Amino acid sequence: MNILLCPLSDGGYLYPVIAAGRALTGRGHHVSVLGRSTAAPVAAEAGLPFTAAEYYGGQRAFSATWWGTTGLAQYRATLRAARETGADLLVTSVLCNGALLAAEALDIPVVVVGLSVHLWDYRAGGESETHLGRSRESRTREGLRLYTEVREQAGLATRGSRWTDDPLLGDALLLRGDPALELPRAELPERVRHVGPLAWEPSPDPAEVDTVRDHLERSGKSVVYVHLGRFFGGGSLWPLLNRAFTGSRFQAVVERGRSTDPRPAADADILLVRKPWMGPFVDLAGLVLTNSTSAPVLAALLRGRPLAVSPNGSEQPLLAGACLRAGVAARVPNTPSVAPSALLESVWRDRGLRTRARALGHRLAATESAARAADIIERTAQASATPEEDHEYATSRP
Repeated sequence: MNILLCPLSDGGYLYPVIAAGRALTGRGHHVSVLGRSTAAPVAAEAGLPFTAAEYYGGQRAFSATWWGTTGLAQYRATLRAARETGADLLVTSVLCNGALLAAEALDIPVVVVGLSVHLWDYRAGGESETHLGRSRESRTREGLRLYTEVREQAGLATRGSRWTDDPLLGDALLLRGDPALELPRAELPERVRHVGPLAWEPSPDPAEVDTVRDHLERSGKSVVYVHLGRFFGGGSLWPLLNRAFTGSRFQAVVERGRSTDPRPAADADILLVRKPWMGPFVDLAGLVLTNSTSAPVLAALLRGRPLAVSPNGSEQPLLAGACLRAGVAARVPNTPSVAPSALLESVWRDRGLRTRARALGHRLAATESAARAADIIERTAQASATPEEDHEYATSRP
């Protein structure tokens, strides 16, 4: 089977799809990657053939920053790449409307790799959820609106969709978390499956890790790993970080992630880094502070580290709420009145929090998630090969 991986090229989206792709390669499938040219070294390290989206006019088409405005370019790039590679199936990311529509135009299945929690509406039972940010209903409406816009731009609006009930899920949507992170008694949509973390990242440079370790050992303070996401109109965490790591017993390794304008204070015990990997830094830390994006949350849990969460927008409040419900995180409000070092001290000493994080991490690590994802992808392809024809869709296909 020829499989085209066409996720967003940002690490938090690209790496888990590569984990699934490597498992599929091991089963004899031909797997290739389409993405921004910056992702080429990552694909090469993973041993997967790569094609740059720029070659097909998709300069920003696989950027998480531009996901809501580049759907048509993504559709065209994916369509051309899939035709040239003879793709039988696509594997993409949540938010990739262009890739969904390319699969529809080609009449091939598409599997969506989601976040660590379900982003859209539950099938049932989600009414009692307390929202830290936007409601699921609001988020789903926005997602469908953007999908519909790209569908119209691509000239597909007049034909019946193969996913009339819930097009954002594709033929299958894979969640990288654990059922404990979903709302109790809520029902996931039928095509949504938990597969586990799909953990993979480029190999770290041992010399760079040793340099950071030596720096931290010279200080001797307790280490907190900080991973920053985008602000999404919220407040920067830098004032809070400077208060937390100035004159306290903690020091921080701060991965800038997708944040902008870093502002560490001159006297703060903060080491600023920007690396395509985070595992070794989490290993050096006893606690992870994050805005609550999937990659640092899963990295922390897989290593049994408790979380301190301070979400801004997008999926951050949703995942933060899930971690708080599961008892593996404490919230750190980003307000001037908060004494963050005291809150970090409380989280650090909370044995219950640490025990629950370790238990959830053990469950996630035991899922053999890449193999589980490959199983679902193969079954999706087999089911699509002998479909139960939907008359409206069948008669509208070219």
